[in-house]
Amino acid sequence: MAPVVDLSRISLRPFKLSDVDDFLLWAGDDQVTRNIRWKTCGSREEALNFIRDVCIPHPWRRSICLDDRSIGFVSVKPWSGDDRCKADIGYAISVAYWGQGITTKALKIAVSQVFKDFPNLLRLQAFADVENKASQRVLEKAGFLKEGILRKYTYLKGNIKDLVVFSFLSTDEIPRGD
Repeated sequence: MAPVVDLSRISLRPFKLSDVDDFLLWAGDDQVTRNIRWKTCGSREEALNFIRDVCIPHPWRRSICLDDRSIGFVSVKPWSGDDRCKADIGYAISVAYWGQGITTKALKIAVSQVFKDFPNLLRLQAFADVENKASQRVLEKAGFLKEGILRKYTYLKGNIKDLVVFSFLSTDEIPRGD
């Protein structure tokens, strides 16, 4: 396990093609990708294509960085039309940095920025596998409210999953501290 990280060294920024080697370290790890819709990147070329074709053009996908090196991502997907008042948020981080408060810090940064970037946004929602207690705890520590369980809600990597739904409203306060 990596030494404990000073959370002031964590930042979010758009992805760059030069992130490819750092990106592959975590996006190429099945432990990281098992609870997200991405398939695990198997090569440098695949990672480069994914950054170029998916991450960079995405409306709001940010690299979680430690000293400007990519160690994970936060992604926000706004809905459209009559549902433009809400967006979905997702995230993942390198296994080497699990359990250190980095993802919570990244989510707090993201939440404060997203409501500025999307002024019509009222609701940010996140979904976590009922078995992924660590992700649920990250959301709670970042100020998200657990709303309930969506039974047999989604099909993910060959399995039908129950998901816990969380929300953060534009009127909610981001918890202080790291």
